[in-house]
Amino acid sequence: MGSVGLPELLVVLVIVIIIFGVGRLPEVGGALGRGIREFRKATQEEEEGAERKSKSEEERKG
Repeated sequence: MGSVGLPELLVVLVIVIIIFGVGRLPEVGGALGRGIREFRKATQEEEEGAERKSKSEEERKG
């Protein structure tokens, strides 16, 4: 399975324009950006929580 190239991105962009219209593109883009940002923040917090938990378990053992 190949990577996503320019033709695939153009097809996705055309579909988004058809569904949402040109006027709402900035709004949709902003919402998508916020969603990605929140997802990254949540995954980082999850990783940090797992690291803290493993450190505290090691300290109890040691």
